[in-house]
Amino acid sequence: MEKVPMTASGQAALEAELKRRSSEERPRIIQAIAEARAHGDLSENAEYHAAKEQQSHNEGRILELEDTLSRAEVIDVSKLSGDTVKFGAKVTLVDEDTDEEKIYRIVGDVEADVKEGRISISSPIARALIGKSVGDSVEVTAPGGSRSYEILNISFGGL
Repeated sequence: MEKVPMTASGQAALEAELKRRSSEERPRIIQAIAEARAHGDLSENAEYHAAKEQQSHNEGRILELEDTLSRAEVIDVSKLSGDTVKFGAKVTLVDEDTDEEKIYRIVGDVEADVKEGRISISSPIARALIGKSVGDSVEVTAPGGSRSYEILNISFGGL
């Protein structure tokens, strides 16, 4: 059984989604199925079929969340330290071509969200950064092309 690395805040977000889906979505969908069933003939009842599809999607996501949480390996980022990039690090980079600064937190696959500055440990940029130090230059080959970044800062703690 493969462990899933994640931060404490990532675990909390998954637990909140699981609770919402189990205690709010599930009863709402069951009610929608009951109301649609009351309309009669199920073979041509679009509301019934839509509600059953929602139920299937919701139950699938609940099982997925339960599985992920059961395999979670929570890493307390606040207790990490060091001067090289590793899981949980907050890395400040500068694009060597555009001088644009970016800040990324390296997190587990399930909690990655580039818009929020959280990149997956298995992403091309994170794989290039792992083990590097401040001042190092990294070449990242991503679907959008090759980019060069210089590491300006590495910190831990505070999500």
